[in-house]
Amino acid sequence: MIPGRILLWATGRQSSPLLARCAVTPNHPNRRLLPVSRTSRIARAWESNAAAGEKTGHIEAAPNESILFFDNLFPLKLSPLISWRPWQTETDVTQLLNKFESSSGGGMLGPINLVKRAISDQIPMKVTDIIPRLKDGGAFVKFTHPNEITAAEIETKLADLLQKEPIKPWFNPFRGIKIGLVQGVPWLEDLYRLPKSRLRVEFVQATDAESPPELSQETLYSVFRRYGKISEITSQPSDSKVLPKFAYVDFVLVRDAIMAKNCLHGFKVHEQGIKNATRLRLSYEQRVKAHNIWNWFTSHPRIVIPILAGFLAAFTVVVFDPIREYFVKAHVQKTFEFTNSRFYKWFKRQTSDILTFRKNKSDQAGLNALFTHQRGLIEGIQNSLLETVDTFVVVHGPRGSGKRELILNQVLDGRSNVLVVDCKPIVEARGEAGTIKKLALEVGYRPVFSWANNLSSLVDLAVQSTTGVKAGFSENLESQVIKILQTTAAALEGVSLDGRKKTDSDAHLSADAYLEAHPERRAVIVIDNFLHRSEEKGIIYDKIADWAAALVQSNIAHVIFLTNDASYSKSLSKALPDRVFQQVTLGDLSPDVAKKFVLSNLETEARPTDDNNDEAAKPQLVVSEKQRHKDLKELDECIEALGGRLTDLQILARRLKIGQSPKKAVAEIIDQSASEILRMFLLANKSNGGEGAAGAGEKKWSAEQAWFLIKEIAQKESLRYNEVLLANTFAASTTPAAASGEAALESLANAELITIKTHGGRPQTIRAGKPVYQAAFVKLFNDIVVKARMDLAVLTELAKIEAKTIDKVENELSLLASLRIQPYQTAERANYLLAKMQGSQRKIIAYEAEIAVLKGVLSHEA
Repeated sequence: MIPGRILLWATGRQSSPLLARCAVTPNHPNRRLLPVSRTSRIARAWESNAAAGEKTGHIEAAPNESILFFDNLFPLKLSPLISWRPWQTETDVTQLLNKFESSSGGGMLGPINLVKRAISDQIPMKVTDIIPRLKDGGAFVKFTHPNEITAAEIETKLADLLQKEPIKPWFNPFRGIKIGLVQGVPWLEDLYRLPKSRLRVEFVQATDAESPPELSQETLYSVFRRYGKISEITSQPSDSKVLPKFAYVDFVLVRDAIMAKNCLHGFKVHEQGIKNATRLRLSYEQRVKAHNIWNWFTSHPRIVIPILAGFLAAFTVVVFDPIREYFVKAHVQKTFEFTNSRFYKWFKRQTSDILTFRKNKSDQAGLNALFTHQRGLIEGIQNSLLETVDTFVVVHGPRGSGKRELILNQVLDGRSNVLVVDCKPIVEARGEAGTIKKLALEVGYRPVFSWANNLSSLVDLAVQSTTGVKAGFSENLESQVIKILQTTAAALEGVSLDGRKKTDSDAHLSADAYLEAHPERRAVIVIDNFLHRSEEKGIIYDKIADWAAALVQSNIAHVIFLTNDASYSKSLSKALPDRVFQQVTLGDLSPDVAKKFVLSNLETEARPTDDNNDEAAKPQLVVSEKQRHKDLKELDECIEALGGRLTDLQILARRLKIGQSPKKAVAEIIDQSASEILRMFLLANKSNGGEGAAGAGEKKWSAEQAWFLIKEIAQKESLRYNEVLLANTFAASTTPAAASGEAALESLANAELITIKTHGGRPQTIRAGKPVYQAAFVKLFNDIVVKARMDLAVLTELAKIEAKTIDKVENELSLLASLRIQPYQTAERANYLLAKMQGSQRKIIAYEAEIAVLKGVLSHEA
């Protein structure tokens, strides 16, 4: 029980947070003396004294008064809530607490009751003021005591009593209420400074005339240890110029730091042996965490960065690889294609008689007529797909020979597990990111982050420049291609095993054994345009060939290569060195088959349909029987001139459909081919000549070499390979890129200007690239202007070659003439050089005479 009676005065206005606290006060003009009961007395004191300090915020005690700080009255978790809005002051919170005290059940658990229970009636003290500190979780209690007993003795008695009979609040049942005698001058601030376990102890002067000495750690320990366990005392660095001087005192518990701050703020310490006293100014300080783990990571990049790269790779494999395999399977099985949906198939069946695509129908009829003559070839490839043959099927033929149509429309017609990989867009893509994107698009590999590799390369470069170790975040083109192909292989295995059931008789077999026993269930991979621009990105073809070999050897899929390059065996033999390939060669059609192909297109177009009443659906021409007989007779002659290249025959059929005569159609095709040859091979500039037509990257031939072949083939139709290499245009070309004659011929063959026939594994003859080019060569040869211009270029180059020969001879003769003594042995060499010089000079004179004639032709002909 608190002895005495507390008299309160009220002014009728609300006090601000830092207005004077209410206590027993002398005469006041507005005061009212209110006798209150013991229970409401504490509540009134609590309510009146929520804001302490007269403008300064400091608590000052009278000469006969002392102050105790009661800890653990409020939970510290309320500190952030009280320090911010919506609480304006601690008075507002006090009013809520008063309501809680007056309510039923709140008397025994409230903070006021805890203070009453802590102060025993046996202790001779009289409470005059109670100042709550909700942010610090306690309250200041001001009291008076008789002169016979000191405040320190009262503190000791209360502390012993609370030690024997601890009072524990409901929110902290493991820690009882503790008290401490306030030895300094507490500062009651409402700043947003939450309690921390670290105290910043600043040493300030006790009086204006004194300079404050810095206390030692021993003195600080003796002053602060009584309030709780201290973990560390840190003095200010000796070279620090921060004023005032300070030290850090770290407590183990936050409430011990709160008790020390509220009891020792403003306390004057007189250290032994030092004249001047020091006043302590305390404040909470946020302890900077050590960040040991982060410091270890940043200080060991050689270990951490490879580990992070490994975790990133593992995360990619675990998360993205199953998604990518699913999309590859959906791409192979055409799961998301609209044309494979049931609705499209139903709609196509219902409207097949109304919506007829005549162009596609006629073209398909022509191809069917063509493939009828190749039925044995088609059945041979189909039978190989039903057998366990661990090798490749290679279909070779010139461009436009119908390789793709033969495989996709005839051999693999009706199969759902077919993956077509076109190498042309992959190789023609710009940069590594474009190549990866195109390859992923061909196999259905998604999601693909082709742009991320450029960013990873920059990060890898930055890490390597700073730490000296390559992080390994970026991947080169080879590793990314291998990764895509491996994921595709895993998906293809799932496609091949998709129809397998547990009820099958051979369900006990492993996946490899099952696919070996059922080769008809394997997926089929068609690799089109293999070795297209092989000199640019040969690594792509090497990896695709190795991947295809692995699929064939592991019985996952059948692989069919479609290529225009006759040297395909060199690349594929590296992947399967001990196997014999199943080779299929497609050439030009014979005249009879070519004629049937064209006529099949025309007959399909002219055949009446069910909707023949619709004039818009009948683009057929009404011709007389005599005109038809004449056109058929012309067709035999035109096909012989046009040749049997499938693409040229399709162009001829389309021209005949629109009403052109066979002679006119073939003449326009030949003119178009001649213009193409002239633009791409003869009149092309030095920087990019032939690159667009040849599709072979860097130009390795000259226009003079191309014209030499055109001119000779136009007259002879076939040239001996070695004879061409011995010609001066190929043996001693003045163009640096075309210095090698064999490389020039190979480049022109890849550009399809010529075709090189082999015999016994060696090149033997050279012919036109396709049959229509033979007629185009003749047309260019008969063009006076073109012939004069190109002959002029060839003669000019030959004159330069002879001029170089003369220069070499003159240099050697000068060397022989410089000898002081002329041996008789040099006479024969000198005569040889002079004869050679004379021969070259005669050739130059003859070339210049021809050049003069050609210049006259160019000056008079338009």
